[in-house]
Amino acid sequence: MWSRFASLIRGIALITLIFTSAEAASTRFRTQEPAGVQTPQPPSTPKPRPRAKRTSRTITREAQQLLSDLGYWVGEPDGKWGISSRFGLIAFQKVERRKRTGSLTTAELKALRNATRPAPREQGVAHIEVDLQRQVLFVVETDGTVSKILPVSTGNGKPYELEGEMTTAVTPPGRFRVYRKLDGWRKSKLGLLYYPSYIVGGIAIHGNPSVPALPASHGCIRIPMFAAIEFSRMIPVGTEVVVYGAAVPTAKSVSQTQQ
Repeated sequence: MWSRFASLIRGIALITLIFTSAEAASTRFRTQEPAGVQTPQPPSTPKPRPRAKRTSRTITREAQQLLSDLGYWVGEPDGKWGISSRFGLIAFQKVERRKRTGSLTTAELKALRNATRPAPREQGVAHIEVDLQRQVLFVVETDGTVSKILPVSTGNGKPYELEGEMTTAVTPPGRFRVYRKLDGWRKSKLGLLYYPSYIVGGIAIHGNPSVPALPASHGCIRIPMFAAIEFSRMIPVGTEVVVYGAAVPTAKSVSQTQQ
């Protein structure tokens, strides 16, 4: 009895083994490819590398560096759009005859990248040039390089009264020399002048809290306050100042105007 039972068990095990082997062989046959045939794989698409994001500070620093490289007086590039950066861009916009906004935009940054350093009107000796039409001031070195550029605001051409007489606010064109300089504030009959450098009569190049993009003075050449002290120290008495162009119609000389 036990021998028949053992034989039955062995028979069942053998049948199970045969079916298992057949299933495994069938699976291998279905999954294996014929010799020499490769399954085509879809082309792999490389993942694009993420582009580094440029921060506003990085863009601002680039604009400041470009302005500085072109000669505009903006100070050390620090990524902060302050008053000197704004005036530097306004000077650039004046020189390039662009809209005078002082606002850094994509268009202005592109213009800065494509710009070249302005050339002076004259060469030969170190001097100052004031372009009345574009309302800018150039500091010109002996080799003819324009090393500093500032925006200015000159005589607005409007009539005004001084000591009972009517006169016109004009910055006269011509060739002058710095004949007198004062440190600090100087109170004149028409207002305060900061570190004035006089070039003819009472007309001076001086710092002023208000330097709009257009002519606005009584005749003096206003420059931004942040540059007034250093500008005064870099131009000694006797420095030649060439004023040219015409911002407004000239009606009456104001060479003796005190502003």
